[in-house]
Amino acid sequence: MASPSQWIAGARPRTLPNAVVPVMVGTGVAIGEGGFVWWRAVLALFVALSLQIGVNYANDYSDGVRGTDDQRVGPMRLVGSRTATPREVLTAALGCFALAAVLGLVLVVVTQAWWVLLVGAAAIAAAWFYTGGKHPYGYRGLGEVAVFVFFGIVPVMGTAYVQTEHLSWAALIASIPVGLLSCSMLVVNNLRDVGTDGQAGKRTLAVLLGAERTRTLYVACQVVPFVVALAMIPITPWAALVLLAAPLAVSPIRAVLSKAVGPALIAVLQQTGKLQMAYGLLFAVGLAIIF
Repeated sequence: MASPSQWIAGARPRTLPNAVVPVMVGTGVAIGEGGFVWWRAVLALFVALSLQIGVNYANDYSDGVRGTDDQRVGPMRLVGSRTATPREVLTAALGCFALAAVLGLVLVVVTQAWWVLLVGAAAIAAAWFYTGGKHPYGYRGLGEVAVFVFFGIVPVMGTAYVQTEHLSWAALIASIPVGLLSCSMLVVNNLRDVGTDGQAGKRTLAVLLGAERTRTLYVACQVVPFVVALAMIPITPWAALVLLAAPLAVSPIRAVLSKAVGPALIAVLQQTGKLQMAYGLLFAVGLAIIF
């Protein structure tokens, strides 16, 4: 039986910035537009966290039963390491998705925006079919596209919407750097596993592009968010605050460009998460001040 610490490790805490940052930035937009509602922001955060942990457990289950985690460089997987049974991990994943659905339904009811149900259903489906089902899209190089949409555009705009009750261009533009930073987490994760994934038949974008092009993609996902923020300065000058986070990008970019492989990229993943959190916090503050 897996211990509580092993379940926490299986939830992959280092990926949680993917859930936290979009909600921070969406809330920054809501504050700037004068529509901040704290309890709706908190509910949105729990929805995002439940989805992130749920997709992590779902990936653990699906990859584990396929055998693609039998030889692994990265953090422990519950099913692949035989620490927990597939049924237990599947139950945990479905429980997280159910919690996200219930909390999301509360937000739908209070906003009366019933179309959001379709967005929520699409998010849960994307979380499951990333590595689940007969034809997982994560095995076809589409993982980064889904991450950009469901850990960038959807949560930033959704968080802002459930508070302000209107869609805005500010939220859409702000979602772009958030989505790219979320993608950078997946890119470096897949770069680390490019060898074993290829052998296991898991054709991630990193496998399709090859290691060198994947390294270039990682750098782009780190640099473009700062370019977007700089482009916003004429309209939102406080967006320049994100430049304070730029030094945090130096070490992971240097490691990736120096051809770090395997375990060395685990540290890069951690550094990427720190950059993502710092950027998200500074960006949220800048958006809250100017709009």
